[in-house]
Amino acid sequence: MTDYDLTGRSALVTGASQGLGLKIAQKFAAAGCDLFLCSRNSDRLNQAALEIVKVRRHPNQKVLFKTTDVSDPYDVEELASDVLKAFEHLTIFVSNAGIYGPMGRLEDINLKAFRSSLEINLMGPVLLARALLPHFRRQGYGKIIQISGGGATNPMPRIESYAASKAAVVRLMESIALDLIEDRVDVNSVAPGLLDTRLLGEVLKAGPHAVGQDFYDRMRASRDQGRCTDLDIGAQLCLFLASSASDGITGRLISAVWDDYKSWPDHLEELKKSDAYTIRRVTGRDRGTNWGDK
Repeated sequence: MTDYDLTGRSALVTGASQGLGLKIAQKFAAAGCDLFLCSRNSDRLNQAALEIVKVRRHPNQKVLFKTTDVSDPYDVEELASDVLKAFEHLTIFVSNAGIYGPMGRLEDINLKAFRSSLEINLMGPVLLARALLPHFRRQGYGKIIQISGGGATNPMPRIESYAASKAAVVRLMESIALDLIEDRVDVNSVAPGLLDTRLLGEVLKAGPHAVGQDFYDRMRASRDQGRCTDLDIGAQLCLFLASSASDGITGRLISAVWDDYKSWPDHLEELKKSDAYTIRRVTGRDRGTNWGDK
């Protein structure tokens, strides 16, 4: 693996108590980064911090944490204040906190649970971006990394709140990226692949009656046959995006599994002129038809 050095950098990682968030934080710590972690579960968060301390590159690296609900505006304001007091030159913000939300036919699910999913998956990143963007603009440099998911680019029947929020948050990041180009703040979304984490467990627990037989069978087969993506693959992409090696790469939705992102710094100008690796409408002409477009 390429060794991207984050010594002297500091990062806020949300949803850092388990799964991909924890793996990202561990990889950042091993690369020399100071860390501020947050999660809704205080016990898991405390345990995660203890695990991360063990893999620090330097013994004087900071590993701080705060129990936070990213959908709560008051919690987010407190978190942002504490982070910027601890790290005057905060460099990296990893927005990882997310949930699947209700599963089932749209007409049958709990509407309050649907809204809660949107509050966490979409409004959480919005609230944190609002709180941190003034700092990044003043600093004139930064890295914002948003964890996406399959819902950003594929319909997910019976898990509509997740799909809608993930598509929305990727377009949010594309828009913020354009607004921050002159401020040298790179903003990208990461598709980490199908992960064998809490979210997959929730799908399998919900069962085929809730998520549909086909989706359930595919998720079950992926776990049973060992076809889920290793957490390290997505975390390695986040490490690249947090480092100076990715400077100038912004406004992209990047697949940790399929994209040769390590070669992108050699093609920055070409990338800047292209809409590759972004969410865009597909026309009939794009698919070789001659009847649907003027």
